[in-house]
Amino acid sequence: MEIFFSRDFSGGECRLGSEESSHLVRVMRHKAGDEIFVTDGAGTLYKCVLEDPSPRSAVARVVEAVPDCGAHPYNLTMAVCPTKNIDRYEWFAQKATEIGIDCIVPVIGEHSERKVFKPERIERVILSALKQSLKTKIPVVEDAISVRDFVRREASSDALKLIAHCMEGQRTSVTDALSSYKGRDIIVMIGPEGDFSRDEISSAIECGFIPVHFGDSRLRVETAALVATTAVYLDFLSK
Repeated sequence: MEIFFSRDFSGGECRLGSEESSHLVRVMRHKAGDEIFVTDGAGTLYKCVLEDPSPRSAVARVVEAVPDCGAHPYNLTMAVCPTKNIDRYEWFAQKATEIGIDCIVPVIGEHSERKVFKPERIERVILSALKQSLKTKIPVVEDAISVRDFVRREASSDALKLIAHCMEGQRTSVTDALSSYKGRDIIVMIGPEGDFSRDEISSAIECGFIPVHFGDSRLRVETAALVATTAVYLDFLSK
C-alpha cells in the first residue's frame, strides 16, 4: 500500500498538492478509478477513488475515513540536542518516525556545537518516513529551546521524564525506568556530542527528570536517541 499526503479535504473530496500529484500520476502511474490512500497528517487515513489524475492537482473522492490508523499506545517526546552534522539528526528523525514518535524538541545545551536549528529539511524527511512506514500522524518538530528552559517548562509535567548522560553517578537503565511506568506520556532528553553539563543535569533532576543510561557502550547522539525511541516502542509492545 502506498500512502499519499494532503490537508485539502472538503465536500467529500481530497485534493493533492503538485508534488504528491506528480508522484501519484507520473511515478506510480495511477489512473482515474484507481483506489488510493491519503493521510491528512493528523492521524486519519482516507480510502479514496481517483477521479482527476492531474499531475499538478489530482482530485480523489473519499470513500472511507479510518481514524487513528497506525497509532501507537504512548505519547513520546524526544528532546535531542542537534548534532554538528545535521544529516545525523535527520537520520534519527527519519528512523524514529518509522518506529513511533510524537514530538521532537531540538534542545540547545551548554556543550552544543550546533546552536542554530532550521526545521524545514527535517520536516520533509519526517513526512517521507511517515508515508513509507504507513503511519498517519506527523510528529511535531518544535522550535529550538535551551536545555534549561525545556526542563523548567516540563517541571510540572506528569510524564515519565528521563535524561540520558554519560557522567558518573547514580543512573538506572532506560529499560528499568520504562518497565515500572504505568502511564503513556514519556519525555527523553539526549545531550550533545559533549554531553550535558553538570549544572544542566542537576537542573533536570531538580525538575523531576530521572538519570538513565543505555549500558556500557558510549553512543553517538543520534544512536542514543534511536535506542531510546526503540526501547519505548518495545516496552509498550510487550505490555
